[in-house]
Amino acid sequence: MSPDSVRLLNGSSLCSGRLEVKSNQSWSSVCEADFDQQDAEVVCRELGCGPPSVLQGALYGEVEAPVWSKEFQCGGHESALLDCRSSGSARNSCSPGKAVGLTCSEPVRLVGEAHRCAGTLEVKHLGEWRPVDVSDWTLKEAAVVCEQLDCGLAVSVGQRVESSDLAVWVMRLNCVQVGSPLRECATSNDSSSIVNITCSDLLVQPVISLSSNDGVSEAQQQGFRVSRSSNFTISCFIQPQYPGGSFQLTFNKAYKYTQAAVNHSAHFLFPAAEPAHQGNYSCVYHVHVFFHNFSSESRLLSVTVSDHTGLTVRVILLPLILLLENIVLYFCCKNRRKQRSSRQEHTEMVDCKVGVCADEGAHGEQDV
Repeated sequence: MSPDSVRLLNGSSLCSGRLEVKSNQSWSSVCEADFDQQDAEVVCRELGCGPPSVLQGALYGEVEAPVWSKEFQCGGHESALLDCRSSGSARNSCSPGKAVGLTCSEPVRLVGEAHRCAGTLEVKHLGEWRPVDVSDWTLKEAAVVCEQLDCGLAVSVGQRVESSDLAVWVMRLNCVQVGSPLRECATSNDSSSIVNITCSDLLVQPVISLSSNDGVSEAQQQGFRVSRSSNFTISCFIQPQYPGGSFQLTFNKAYKYTQAAVNHSAHFLFPAAEPAHQGNYSCVYHVHVFFHNFSSESRLLSVTVSDHTGLTVRVILLPLILLLENIVLYFCCKNRRKQRSSRQEHTEMVDCKVGVCADEGAHGEQDV
């Protein structure tokens, strides 16, 4: 299979554009319905790019070439798109905006640290991952790397010295610019000094949670309700990356409480919930690493404090209602029994009178 069997057109680099596939010396576009994420992973790998980041129609212009007549069924592990299984497709044209547009990430990475946004810079070029020679690198060049990795701003750039020369890529620094692939600036060489970069988005996002001795009910939009006067605890946690650090609990962007991180967590206790505790809370984790301060903030957590009055009224009224129901039921039953007793006495009296009359009648007949 020729390495030139796929290409991305109209993009900013080899790793982005409208997808076309070559077969029998002619190029064809591919419809979105015949292409998925696993197919995209194979294309990006075949082109020597990083994993796919965007897969969407009409990103890079409308269809100009004929349409590929088969649906790709890649497993994601193949080395080339035409190595994938495919099935026949009835399509001979793509609707406007339905031709596959693909953006692959650049084959750039930072390795050797606890987070992908710090470490030794490596670039994949000509099918080979190598570190990059540190010569003349500044924060300007490091900022290009941090942006390509979606890691925020460049915080520091330094060097790591190896005991012996390694095969490295040497970058033409006038070529290292935003929007330009680093691999297109690379030439092969040997060096023992390689570049290390630290970007600002170094930390993962902390997790914030709430617990209460009186139970917590979850409201809408990730809010929580606690009962007035009950105690509640807001906990902050971050996945282990670096030792130490501290958590700052912010409340309505004004009040701030600080605790040292113990086992990568902190717990803020509120002994008695009051209406003044209602509002939005967030956890901010701070740590000093690589000679710089870094921080990361959690999502907001909304807290509402409910009054016990309604519960108290229910606790008092419910037994009273049950008592009244029992009293009414008692008198109803008593009245029913009384009515039954009266009807029974009346019946006996009537029976008695009827019996007496019958006896008198019988005696009269005998006398006659």
